[in-house]
Amino acid sequence: MKYKMLVLDMDDTLLSDEHLISDKNKEMILKAQEKGVYVVLASGRPTPAMTTYAKDLSLDTYGSYILSYNGGVITDMANNEILFEQSISTEHIHELYDFSVENNVHILAYHDGAIITESASEYIDLEARLTGMPLRKVANFKEAITAPSVKCLMLEEPEYLASVGAKLKAQINHKSITTSKPFFLEIMQKGIDKAASLARLAERLNIHADEIIAVGNANNDLSMIEYAGLGVWVDNVTPEIRHKADVIVASNNDNGVAEVIERFILN
Repeated sequence: MKYKMLVLDMDDTLLSDEHLISDKNKEMILKAQEKGVYVVLASGRPTPAMTTYAKDLSLDTYGSYILSYNGGVITDMANNEILFEQSISTEHIHELYDFSVENNVHILAYHDGAIITESASEYIDLEARLTGMPLRKVANFKEAITAPSVKCLMLEEPEYLASVGAKLKAQINHKSITTSKPFFLEIMQKGIDKAASLARLAERLNIHADEIIAVGNANNDLSMIEYAGLGVWVDNVTPEIRHKADVIVASNNDNGVAEVIERFILN
């Protein structure tokens, strides 16, 4: 099979635990693009937290794409054009806020290039560090959020957040809900996930699912792992979904992405 597209999750997949792209991974990604393979970054991260990495990998030079906010936005890196965007309405964000208050979890949204939240938490601070986005703590979340947002996050200690996530899925069925890290409950508009946006992009480029490799490590990657012709986990995959991929490669700290490229694209 000649693969035409390689789709990479970022945190804990392409990026090391220090949030860096290794020299080996970068070298292999450039070689894949030189062979004409689209390399697409697909992450729960907001768009601004992905573009520097994408440019470092020359995705703009080779005319590739990023899927940000778990697929809520598709951006053409060649000209920085947004090809697709689906947001959560202001009314529904306020509904999610009410749920968060009732269930004693933190919530944040993205507005005007910043992270908006009403509370303080080590998990919120982590999101700010991961994305590099300014953090605005406001007195009244509903008053601050006056426009749609592509994604919301609920954040809390993992075991408790898992129970809240189950309750949220049962109570609010007009949203897509997943986890990227155990303490990040990610909420998008219904129908939005990495696979759905990957399918949109593949159709635009006339690429079949069988011609796509997707690499990830967590629950929010599962849809694209199951969609792609070759679904790959890095070795540090969330344990309960380890059996869901076609192949498991080395971990994010041991150049797992480079292994995928060497085995399935360059050979």
